[in-house]
Amino acid sequence: MEEMEEELKCPVCGSFYREPIILPCSHNLCQACARNILVQTPESESPQSRRASGSAVSDYDYLDLDKMSLYSEADSGYGSYGGFASAPTTPCQKSPNGVRVFPPAAPPPPATLAPPPPPRNACLTCPQCHRSLVLDERGLRGFPRNRLLEGVIDRYQQGRAAALRCQLCEKAPKEAAVMCEQCDVFYCDPCRLRCHPPRGPLAKHRLVPPAQGRVSRRLSPRKISTCTDHELENHSMYCVQCKSPVCYQCLEEGKHSSHEVKALGAMWKLHKSQLSQALNGLSDRAKEAKEFLVQLRNMVQQIQENSVEFEACLVAQCDALIDALNRRKAQLLSRVNKEHEHKLKVVRDQISHCTVKLRQTTGLMEYCLEVIKENDPSGFLQISDALIRRVHLTEDQWGKGTLTPRMTTDFDLNLDNAPLLQSIHQLDFVQMKVSSPVPAPPILQLEECCTHNNSATLSWKQPPLSTVQVEGYILELDDGNGGQFREVYVGKETMCTVDGLHFNSTYSARVKAFNKSGVSPYSKTLVLQTSEVAWFSFDPSSAHADIIFSNDNLTVTCNSYDDRVVLGKTGFSKGLHYWEVSIDRYDNHPDPAFGVARIDVLKDAMLGKDDKAWAMYVDNNRSWFMHNNSHTNRTEGGITKGATVGVLLDLTRRTLTFSINEDQQGPVAFENLEGLFFPAVSLNRNVQVTLHTGLPVPEFYASRSAMP
Repeated sequence: MEEMEEELKCPVCGSFYREPIILPCSHNLCQACARNILVQTPESESPQSRRASGSAVSDYDYLDLDKMSLYSEADSGYGSYGGFASAPTTPCQKSPNGVRVFPPAAPPPPATLAPPPPPRNACLTCPQCHRSLVLDERGLRGFPRNRLLEGVIDRYQQGRAAALRCQLCEKAPKEAAVMCEQCDVFYCDPCRLRCHPPRGPLAKHRLVPPAQGRVSRRLSPRKISTCTDHELENHSMYCVQCKSPVCYQCLEEGKHSSHEVKALGAMWKLHKSQLSQALNGLSDRAKEAKEFLVQLRNMVQQIQENSVEFEACLVAQCDALIDALNRRKAQLLSRVNKEHEHKLKVVRDQISHCTVKLRQTTGLMEYCLEVIKENDPSGFLQISDALIRRVHLTEDQWGKGTLTPRMTTDFDLNLDNAPLLQSIHQLDFVQMKVSSPVPAPPILQLEECCTHNNSATLSWKQPPLSTVQVEGYILELDDGNGGQFREVYVGKETMCTVDGLHFNSTYSARVKAFNKSGVSPYSKTLVLQTSEVAWFSFDPSSAHADIIFSNDNLTVTCNSYDDRVVLGKTGFSKGLHYWEVSIDRYDNHPDPAFGVARIDVLKDAMLGKDDKAWAMYVDNNRSWFMHNNSHTNRTEGGITKGATVGVLLDLTRRTLTFSINEDQQGPVAFENLEGLFFPAVSLNRNVQVTLHTGLPVPEFYASRSAMP
């Protein structure tokens, strides 16, 4: 019920309606408030005359009232027009509801000094819709009384448990002290003394307590609405065109002769039904609004809970970063402490060593001085040569860097914290963004795409006019034989090198971009051809530590008497491949081995000693094939300095064949080879060899391959 209170208050005075009247615009006003805002205008200035003369004036001419002065006369209901030139400049006031109300002006000058007033027409402007309404000769009596609204207000006030308030207090109404039954107004004590003094005609009015006045209001019979034109007639019919109740006398006078007239009761029920139906729709909207308010209040609660949870998560993440930084700090301090202990140990060992050596040197010097003091020439000459050699030897020992510190005092450690500081400064929240569209397909840059041996390098870019954000790319290659594509790279870079492809094969490549919204279509397919023959060198990264490299890693030897293994950089899993190894140095009849091996072959034993290598090892007279420490096919013919050993790997037929100086060594050495193989050599310090690659297949094998 409290929400309805604003509907029951006058827009001018801000209090509950008293004797409300209905304006033609369907808004309501207290009768007293209507008299206060009534305006008297000359007939020539009335809205009708201005419209008749063609003046451009709208129905909403409320703002023009600011140019008029109003002389309110509460008893008569009429004001007076003072003219624009002599109008007072008292500004308008505002009611509690924000509607402008014009205060009464000063009384008019004496009649002897003022010219006779011009003809007047009464004009009223609705304070809510600002529509100008012209009164006829009946004045405010021509507007119907809204007795239904009075009844609603009575029921509302009766239902309120709060104390009755004074109806004349301008600001905060005080509690009413009395009620005048004749005036039907509640007064507080100050307003009663000011507005209802107990003298004159008012002395005969009966003042009762507010509670008794409320009861008398409730018990007083409600007046029946009467016709505004015929006050003695009750409303009995309803004019559809005029949208107002009428009486029988109105119908007899012919005012509504051409209008559709219906029974008052039937129209009452019809309009009640229409209002109920309209209220049903409004009720649904009000229900939705209540549910929406509940949703908003739940959102407030959820926001508060999410804020607490998010703050806790943020604190935990920052604490985790701090813990990680502290752990890294402890690790770095441990390294500094180790460096500190190492430096101290080296310096202390050098101090100890120098101290012992200095003591020995000092002893030798003292002994030599004592020997010089002796006067026996023959005895001196017997030991002088040895002493001179010892002195020179000791002096030489001091001159071989003994007096140079083995350790510096500086710590050669420089903490690179710039990237971490930059990351900390850039630490921020990932903002949720409106999903962007799917990226456009990338463009392969043909001028930057190439192959080398069995590797392929591809480069791509986004279209120049594309503004869609890209989070990464997916590069796909087929199997080199027209088979299915497979992913070989996923990341943000726009260039990728793919190693380990088959030699003499044709690959198809394509790339696509992706972001949170999805994956782009594929780029155009690019066809790549790998090398027909392999160019490679020995691989230092996988070789034994005793292997010595030179000649751009094509020449190797060893600094150990034991056999050590070195592999080639390129592995083979498909095709026909041939390479040669020339013997640059061959001393003391060692047994080097040549062949192929897996990547995890033993590096500190002769090639072929385990099951990861297939090799031929040779001396100066014979050669043997060896796999998994098993010797087979001993063949006459060895190697010397300048000899050339050939290795032929045919993965199409899955065979391995050897030759020395272009002569095949026995039949096929190994068969049924399958998988990934790397060229391999094992040698010791008595052998030095050089690798030769990119060679054609030898004639003895080419002619045999041509045979049916």
